[in-house]
Amino acid sequence: MTFLRATFFRSIYAVILLLAVLVLNFSMMHAAPGDVADTIAQSMGGADAEIMAQIRNDYGLDKPFLVQLGTYIGKVFHLDLGYSFFYNQPVVDLILERLPATLILVIGAQILALVVGVVLGVISARNPNGIISHLVTGLALFGYAAPVFWTGILFLLAFSLHLGWFPTSGMQDVTVEGGGWAHFVDIAHHSVLPILTLCSIYLALYSRLCRTAMLEVLGSDYVRTAKAKGLSTRQVVYKHALKNAVSPVITLAGLQFSAVISGAVLVEAVYSWPGLGTLAFQSIIARDTPTILGILFFSALVVVIGNLLTDLALRLVDPRVGGKQ
Repeated sequence: MTFLRATFFRSIYAVILLLAVLVLNFSMMHAAPGDVADTIAQSMGGADAEIMAQIRNDYGLDKPFLVQLGTYIGKVFHLDLGYSFFYNQPVVDLILERLPATLILVIGAQILALVVGVVLGVISARNPNGIISHLVTGLALFGYAAPVFWTGILFLLAFSLHLGWFPTSGMQDVTVEGGGWAHFVDIAHHSVLPILTLCSIYLALYSRLCRTAMLEVLGSDYVRTAKAKGLSTRQVVYKHALKNAVSPVITLAGLQFSAVISGAVLVEAVYSWPGLGTLAFQSIIARDTPTILGILFFSALVVVIGNLLTDLALRLVDPRVGGKQ
């Protein structure tokens, strides 16, 4: 199967998957207990029967379920995710407004976890019975077992409340004055603890997986052949072994991208970070159905794009992946 043909079929599958997600999400929200019209009326301070009928008509709640579903799918494919009655603005604008804050956490945590995880995995694999190897194993167990919100609270107590090194909440300090550089430094200072918190569990996964993959590759025939040719240990490890050992780590990173976003919901709640996680939490409390559906669809879209980018990265790292299947 050629690369272009495989890409075409994957794109078709992605569209079908997104359509299934749209139907499932809309059906679940429609079947949830409660009435959206009542929630809107409560936010207005109450409404009589005439106003309630008008609300149902304005939001299309008086139409049959299949008509509502078809209308919603049509709007989504025209990049219209609806209108938030709680925030009183289009859902697309809300997501785009909160997206940069979440991307700072997600991308920062993924890059940090990948780089540090691969480095620790390689170091521990070179000496499987050494102290560093045992430390990496202990780190993996702790990072994977510790709930991310518990880790965040510990970081807050230690580095914010006790030592005072980092802010306790928010994304920036409104009292900071200056140009773009001062603004950048302020955001970076606020993002250190949230990124470290979100990074902790994925650092454990990547380091452990890289260590296991490196041990397997270092015991393969072609590595022994490279050693027999007189190549140095550094050349064998970083030029031959690492290229093959890092492929499963990249695959896991792509598959875990959506999990990082879901984990960001708890991290943003702990640190009061103004991202999509906080938006989703507030929308659920307010029963803001259009915003909830918009965030769910956007999350599914990120998963699909993440999987496609994972395939591309694997093809760049290991050309055998792009061969005939």
